[in-house]
Amino acid sequence: MRSRTLAKRRAALAAAAVLPLLLSACSAGSLGSSSGDGSATTIKLLVDNAPDNLQAAKQLAKDFQAENPKIRVSVETRPGGTDGDNLIKTRLQTGSMADVFSYNTGSLFQQIDPTKNLAPITRDPYVKRLDKSFLPQVTVGDQTYGVPFGSALGGGVLYNKKVYAKLGLTVPKTWAQFIANSKKIKAAGIAPVIQTYQDTWTSQLLVLGDFHNVAAAEPDFAEKFTANKAKFATDANAAKGFAYLEQIHDLKLQNPDYASATLVKGLQMLATGRGAQYPMLSTVIGAIKTSNPDQLDDIGFFALPGDDAAANGLTAWFPNAFYVPKSTTGDKLTAVRKFLAFTASPTGCTSQAKASTPTGPYLVEGCTLPSDVPAITKDVAAYFTHDAQSPALEFLSPVKGPSLEQICVQVGSGITGAKSGAALYDKDVRKQAQQLGLPGW
Repeated sequence: MRSRTLAKRRAALAAAAVLPLLLSACSAGSLGSSSGDGSATTIKLLVDNAPDNLQAAKQLAKDFQAENPKIRVSVETRPGGTDGDNLIKTRLQTGSMADVFSYNTGSLFQQIDPTKNLAPITRDPYVKRLDKSFLPQVTVGDQTYGVPFGSALGGGVLYNKKVYAKLGLTVPKTWAQFIANSKKIKAAGIAPVIQTYQDTWTSQLLVLGDFHNVAAAEPDFAEKFTANKAKFATDANAAKGFAYLEQIHDLKLQNPDYASATLVKGLQMLATGRGAQYPMLSTVIGAIKTSNPDQLDDIGFFALPGDDAAANGLTAWFPNAFYVPKSTTGDKLTAVRKFLAFTASPTGCTSQAKASTPTGPYLVEGCTLPSDVPAITKDVAAYFTHDAQSPALEFLSPVKGPSLEQICVQVGSGITGAKSGAALYDKDVRKQAQQLGLPGW
């Protein structure tokens, strides 16, 4: 997981959703043709090698070149995960970065020292088109550095709409309603809450997806957490995610094979109605589209409910962004700014949607989702439309213990109690915060 949470797994999900691509280890090559008179400017675009991201980048390059025949875009790839992080930092430090590159937003963006390494785009006209929810993810002080690459996504609960309709259930706005729905689903002989602990990272959604509820109750939690002034074990709101894991287990509301089930099996259970609800990221759309295309629109999405129905809303994960290193100058910088303007436009959004199914809204003014997007996408987008979303904790704090997924498995399996699990996570967090050299730890 990136930061180190779920974003790390988005690349893996994208890879599982499509056939592997045969890619060069360092470059996908330039796309399109030159202007024929030798006057074309070539810019290099570096993206991670997740298939969905690479396909979207190549489509953007192709469509941009069609409108700008004197600019060529050479798409290069890098690995994901820690190796990719290290490569980005090394190339920025050595002045060898591509002319424009894709990287994380939020706290990981802060870790590449934007004011030192990146060229601000604050005054460029297209920045005014960026969604207000996205801007804080790429802004330091009063300077903005990136435009969104891809669509937003949500962390919450995927549910089988046919099962809900058959049992007369409505989308829950509180945790108590969620539990009541789950008990009715269990009585009907269907697994109420799908858990897939064979893929340990999937265990975290009941904790991480609950952050909107934490932030609604304590708007300054992320700030206090980063400063070591709030703990999961002692903060009543933050501890609830662990309590949810414990409750689902104790009430026997999860599938009997939760310990050995995989993500792929969990999605198939959901699509076929053998399971009704699956705490998950909306980014799995591609995987469902591949494994169960005929059932894709049988699946909806709702935000993880908390205690207050009036505050119900989505924990949001934001897309990566395109950034410009300070080493990009002259004609190349002029060309890159045109490319960013194209990306942050309705035409750029349409281009990306050709290559990759949106997992939520495009965070650019004037961008609309294609009419044929899955129901999951429409459900996620509705929370943005109604401004009922909060960034996931990883976009607000660099502190993320690497062992959360294992701790969540222990709590969700009844091995460790919720309070003990939260305390274990606090210890895990301390190690990482100290490694980052954060004050107060």
